[in-house]
Amino acid sequence: MGSTWDWQVFLQDTGGGRTYLAWLMSAWGWTLSVAAMSLVVALVVGSLMGILRTTPNKWLVLIGDAWTEMFRNIPLLVQIFLWYHVLPSLFLSLRALPSIVLVVFALGFFTSARVSEQVRAGIQALPKGQRYAGLAMGLTLPQTYRYVLLPMAFRIVIPPLTSESMNIVKNSSVAFAVSIAELTMFAMQAQEETSRGIEIYLAVTALYFVSAFAINRLALFIENRVQVPGMIGGGK
Repeated sequence: MGSTWDWQVFLQDTGGGRTYLAWLMSAWGWTLSVAAMSLVVALVVGSLMGILRTTPNKWLVLIGDAWTEMFRNIPLLVQIFLWYHVLPSLFLSLRALPSIVLVVFALGFFTSARVSEQVRAGIQALPKGQRYAGLAMGLTLPQTYRYVLLPMAFRIVIPPLTSESMNIVKNSSVAFAVSIAELTMFAMQAQEETSRGIEIYLAVTALYFVSAFAINRLALFIENRVQVPGMIGGGK
């Protein structure tokens, strides 16, 4: 016979003066913090690399391509370990950084390679005449990107960026490998202490779903607000 579910487990004391529910909420906060900071890094660096890959300068294109290929072809968990175990041995200043900062860089750079692809595709999806028109009006190339190309390109790539934002929440689970107290680490430790794996993992699964679903709804709202009628990739 299967055991009866016991949701009261979340009201039990962990032995450290807090309940498992409080621990779960704290772990959720760590997951969202890692995901949010990593997303900022990914969007900034990925957008820059995506822009470089569409410039006329072949050396800038080469830099953008090299960055993208390097970070998207190395497994995320390996990158986490490189940042945590290898790079601090090579660059001693990294030893002073908290584990969460190293994880944010690893996850952010990993995701930036995917953002780079999407930004590049968004810019290249625009008619070439828009670039030429900006330059013909006397704008410099950076001004053409800032005022003409990027505002339209980012509207196009909102749907794939939404997927990446959802993925980064799920990928943040690898932070348990370097002892960040996020949801996956909570689930593993709480299950060992309480032997209530069904309740623990269902609760963690629900929080991952809620996080990803909230991102999806927020991105859809933004997509519909900034949509240009008749433009490729416009929301519905």
